[in-house]
Amino acid sequence: MLRILRRGEPRIILAKINICRQLVVRSSREMSAQTKPVVYVTRRIPESALRLVGARCNVKQWNSDDPVPQDELLRNVPGIDGLYCLLTDNIDKSVLDQAGPNLKVVSTMSVGYNHIDIQECHRRKIPVGFTPGVLTDATAELTVALLLMTSRRLLEAVHQVKSGGWGTWAPLWMCGAGLSGSTVGILGLGRIGAAVAQRLKPFGVARILYSSRTPKEEVAGPLGAKFVSFEKLLEESDSVIVCCALTKETRHLINRNALKKMKKTAVIVNTSRGDVINQDDLHSALVEGDIAGAGLDVTTPEPIPTDHPLLALPNCVVLPHVGSATVETRTAMAVLAAKNLLAGLNNEPLLEQVS
Repeated sequence: MLRILRRGEPRIILAKINICRQLVVRSSREMSAQTKPVVYVTRRIPESALRLVGARCNVKQWNSDDPVPQDELLRNVPGIDGLYCLLTDNIDKSVLDQAGPNLKVVSTMSVGYNHIDIQECHRRKIPVGFTPGVLTDATAELTVALLLMTSRRLLEAVHQVKSGGWGTWAPLWMCGAGLSGSTVGILGLGRIGAAVAQRLKPFGVARILYSSRTPKEEVAGPLGAKFVSFEKLLEESDSVIVCCALTKETRHLINRNALKKMKKTAVIVNTSRGDVINQDDLHSALVEGDIAGAGLDVTTPEPIPTDHPLLALPNCVVLPHVGSATVETRTAMAVLAAKNLLAGLNNEPLLEQVS
């Protein structure tokens, strides 16, 4: 039996239909949000990377340029599916325990991963992503720049200008060592080490020596680099460049004994990891004249205290870990870390995974 609608009743019915539609849409959105994986980002990162993660995840973030305090990190990781971290974060067993069984992937926006308990992640079958390759060129450029700053005493020269020490011209005033005709020794001929060697060739270096666990002829051949023992590299090099990874074997590899084997006119540059060099031994070597100078882009700790004795030495150049500090490189690192994170959340192989 048909019922005749009263005046105004169609509007009421349409209004109810619209309300129902809105409820369905809202419910659908809420369900979609609930099904998205939850990730925690431990720092303010380039916007392109954050958008990439945010499009597919519910993001919690420590939105600061300063490192997240450990207690804040522990408060925010329970129940997360993915963790996007940086080199300054301590991702140890306690963080993994606090995160719980939902954690599927850890992705770090760095080449180094000493800040992550890799063994514990492997035990829990949690893949760990990192960002090698994309920072090779920027770090190699910075390494050469730091070598020139150190060997040519450029920081000392700037200080002389600013302090009024620039007087009349003198034949040997502010003289350093040139690269042309010199011997350069590279510890670790990986991606960055090889890129450094490639950039040094146009400077006219006479020899490029390298030391690593095994010879790397396929890399060294085109560069004209010669594989030698660690001791021979120290003894014959005018410049020693540290590009090796930090491991149990390489921690404090450059110590008092190693520095004593170097030429007194030699300089050492480190853009790898601070702990490869024993900084107390380095300070003694610089003060006592065992070597001519040092250039460091990495230290232990970071940041290095402003009253650290190395900072008082005129023949030691210290930079604040800026090897990869170009806008293009940092953005590429951030995006790669985001893609590693998303791949892990989707149970797909990571683009770059720590083995």
